[in-house]
Amino acid sequence: MANLVIVESPAKANTIKSYLGSNYKVIASKGHIRDLPKSTLGIDVNNNFEPHYINIRGKGDVIKELKKEAKNASKIFLATDPDREGEAISWHIASQLDIPPEKECRVTFNEITKSAVKEAIKKPRRINIDLVNSQQARRILDRLIGFNLSQILWKNVKSGLSGGRVQSVAMRIVTEREEEIRSFVPQEYWTVEAMLQTEDSETAVRFFGDKNGKIKLENEEAASAILNAISNKNFNVSSVKHQEKQKMPAPPFTTSTLQQEASKKLGFQAQKTMKVAQELYDGLNLGADLGGVQGLITYMRTDSTRISEAAQEAALALIRKNYGEEYIPESPRVYKSGANSQDAHEAIRPVNVAITPKSVKKFLTSEQHKLYRLIWERFLASQMVSAVFDTVSIELENSGYIFKTGGYQLKSKGYLVLFGGEFEDLDVEELMMLGLPNIKENQILKCNSVAKQQHFTEPPARYTEASLIKFLEENGIGRPSTYAPIISIIISRNYVKRDGKSLVATELGEITTKFMREHFPEIIDYEYTALMESNLDSIENKENTIVGVLSDFYVKFSEELEAASKLESKVKVQPEYEESDIVCEKCGSTMVYKNGRFGKFLACPNYPACKNTKAVDKDGNIIVREEEKQVDLAGFKCEVCGEEMVVRNGRYGIFYACSNYPTCTFTKQKTVETGAACPKCQSKILARHGRGKTLFYSCENYPKCDFSTWDMPLTENCPDCGELLFYRKSKKVVMCKNKTCGYKREEEMTVIE
Repeated sequence: MANLVIVESPAKANTIKSYLGSNYKVIASKGHIRDLPKSTLGIDVNNNFEPHYINIRGKGDVIKELKKEAKNASKIFLATDPDREGEAISWHIASQLDIPPEKECRVTFNEITKSAVKEAIKKPRRINIDLVNSQQARRILDRLIGFNLSQILWKNVKSGLSGGRVQSVAMRIVTEREEEIRSFVPQEYWTVEAMLQTEDSETAVRFFGDKNGKIKLENEEAASAILNAISNKNFNVSSVKHQEKQKMPAPPFTTSTLQQEASKKLGFQAQKTMKVAQELYDGLNLGADLGGVQGLITYMRTDSTRISEAAQEAALALIRKNYGEEYIPESPRVYKSGANSQDAHEAIRPVNVAITPKSVKKFLTSEQHKLYRLIWERFLASQMVSAVFDTVSIELENSGYIFKTGGYQLKSKGYLVLFGGEFEDLDVEELMMLGLPNIKENQILKCNSVAKQQHFTEPPARYTEASLIKFLEENGIGRPSTYAPIISIIISRNYVKRDGKSLVATELGEITTKFMREHFPEIIDYEYTALMESNLDSIENKENTIVGVLSDFYVKFSEELEAASKLESKVKVQPEYEESDIVCEKCGSTMVYKNGRFGKFLACPNYPACKNTKAVDKDGNIIVREEEKQVDLAGFKCEVCGEEMVVRNGRYGIFYACSNYPTCTFTKQKTVETGAACPKCQSKILARHGRGKTLFYSCENYPKCDFSTWDMPLTENCPDCGELLFYRKSKKVVMCKNKTCGYKREEEMTVIE
């Protein structure tokens, strides 16, 4: 009997199957097989929050297959993902297969390679019930909040809404930023800049203050006073400080930092990043020379920057080989993980750093290659020496006022050799220019020009996916695996919308946040949410229990629920539409911009009474439809209402439509007589336009008479056999319909359209 290995994804199953040989059968559960019911709470609050799990709809065949294969297996290995969620999936599978808790059947691996999988199979362990309980507590808590909040929001705000433990906080973050932007009052300030003559060029210097410190120029009068005081006077160089500054490489990726960088560098949304990362982790076929099917990166749900000693040694060996000893740091780099890190897994890194992005490019999709390159370069750079810069900071004096300038230049590339010397996010002090100005202390410099400029402070920037994820992580809200789905939920629920890369709170999001602030303040409190996350983590460490954590939470929450359930007035939510300056020609209303499946469009606000719409481009300008550009009269009347018929150009070609549309919807296909007779029924052959504006010819009784052809029939018959002649435009030849005849002549003719 074969051994059975159960994993989550079919892709991972295919990869592992290639490692274990014929004595193992590998099948996928395709994620969770059991969960709380969707239509009811599914939790017995009065019985220690006992959950009621049911088989997920649509998973019946999967469960049936699992049971069948388990019955015939000599050993069962549960190899789901190495995290809380994966542990819970294994626990649910074990309960369905009647595997006892003491059975050592759980195997985990941080990377999907032949050696890692085989090593894990040799060392199965029991299912970690503390890890399972931590996941169960999260699931139960999310259901208690989500199910009850959603009902309250349906009743008091709008049907179809949902609330959640982390989703409501994320919505609040975006909403409050919108409030900050609206309430922001720009503050005026001025700068004064002078251009000084050095030995070989000009150098710009900027006003800083005086001997007592920095001075902010708040109005034009203050700036003019400085400008008047220094005009036509030389500058004295009072201080020149040369320094050598180092820029350390960033640590290897965590889930959060990977999502942030993929957003900034590749334009990937968080959900897309995790999808592509999952593909790289599950395994891809790299061809025989690179070892066939294998995973390219380690597990992609982690908040640790730790890497294994073996991975570090492999990276240093590759750096030494490709770049030289001078790129190896004096001691191997160790990065400190964040304060809220669980440190359960390594950082995200290449499984085998010797597999370069270039060597696997032909085996990967464009998206897979871009993300693998991002991960590979970040990991390798993290093990290299720092980049070194020569910097200079210069202070100058004129009429008692201090001006500053400076510069920097790259002295040693260090890890930047991987990035072509790009100076992104350079952490040297803010300097005005690239390069080192040729200026010496006590030097007197002539002022060539001086200018003042007005500025205004800018409102805080809207959150992007990257900056929102960073905020969530820094404040301990949610966990790496939840960031992508949370952002997806608040957008799909119309609490937040995208504007380019920015996330903008909608009116619905703002109203819902206000309601939550008033009635459920703790649920959307940053510190409380972070504390709750910490309490859930404590279950995994045996410092708390499911009942303990849930009981502490539910006392206050149930009181808030009861109070909110007694509310009678419903918040009025108006659809959020941007008004245009276009007047609906059918009813006279001012049209509004709406968003549909295919993007923005103009619509009449009186819908459904008036269904007038107009297509617009990305800038909101009306796109004139082809049929609206020029209206030609057809030359005959409508058969229904007697109005003039006009020529239109539709998706299936040219047709005639009543000019009284939409009151009269009569249409007629455009046809032209060819003069030829149908060889089947002797009726007229007409030229018609078909799907895709293609031209074809058919009997006027079509489709009753099914004669049709792509080639234009002629009025003359074949001189050899008397059959119908056709003109083939593509070859510019006249041919006989009778293939056995073979009559053909070259001729160029005008096609009847």
